[in-house]
Amino acid sequence: MTRSAFELFRPVRLGTSVVFASPHSGRDYPDDLMQRTRLDRHQVRSSEDAFIDRLFASAPDVGAPLLCATAPRAYVDMNRAIDELDPALVEGVRRRGHNPRIASGLGVIPRVVAGGMPIYHGKLTLEEAEARLERTWKPYHATLQSLLNEARAAFGEAILLDCHSMPHEALDGVARNARRRPEVVIGDRFGASADSFLIDRIEAAFVNAGLNVVRNAPFAGAYVTQHYGRPARAQHAVQIEIDRAIYMDEARIEPLPRFDAFAEVIRGVVAEIADLGRSGVPLAAE
Repeated sequence: MTRSAFELFRPVRLGTSVVFASPHSGRDYPDDLMQRTRLDRHQVRSSEDAFIDRLFASAPDVGAPLLCATAPRAYVDMNRAIDELDPALVEGVRRRGHNPRIASGLGVIPRVVAGGMPIYHGKLTLEEAEARLERTWKPYHATLQSLLNEARAAFGEAILLDCHSMPHEALDGVARNARRRPEVVIGDRFGASADSFLIDRIEAAFVNAGLNVVRNAPFAGAYVTQHYGRPARAQHAVQIEIDRAIYMDEARIEPLPRFDAFAEVIRGVVAEIADLGRSGVPLAAE
């Protein structure tokens, strides 16, 4: 049986130019990974943005598509360029300058999971790596671009919300310099991937829901925002990172009892952001 690299949840009627995507919440671990990993099933899941797909599941209810990777991040990272192959993992790949993501083991096919734990016994062949990307990375990104094209055709613009979670400890450095610990990080590549007025409105949606928001620190956005964010062409890309400790037990990778209540909060945020992309809502201040 051929596995799909993603699930696409479409609204009954497209009602907004906003597209929601969850590239790291996949949890369909294929045999060619599990038979070769040195990790147990719990350890290999440590890189997941677990349950982010569930938090943003209301997107189709407000007229927006939701694209969710089913291939897990430990297998293929959809938030990396297809050529970010790691020579320490894939045979026959030449090192081409310094890439900090590849150097840390977090290329398009990761060598490590959270905490730097190595995933594999030995290396992958280049043929294995290329076949994996053909089955997963390419169809995911082809579908994502198609959704953005549909939005632009219908509304004259496209707004991509790339939805992620972050370890609670990732915010320790930022929290030391803040009166209140940040709970959401909005990444727009320091203004390069989306219109500033749009970012202001997205931030306001989270703030209105009672969440503390910072921008671009410690996460400004990676491949997806860099590649798809083209505000001059009416295509905007924004990365959203939510502190996992709000809604899940990070050690157990299980939802907390308050998960449903927090999902309802995010449902309101999703609806407010979707409203930004409805016909007749101006993107830029007049």
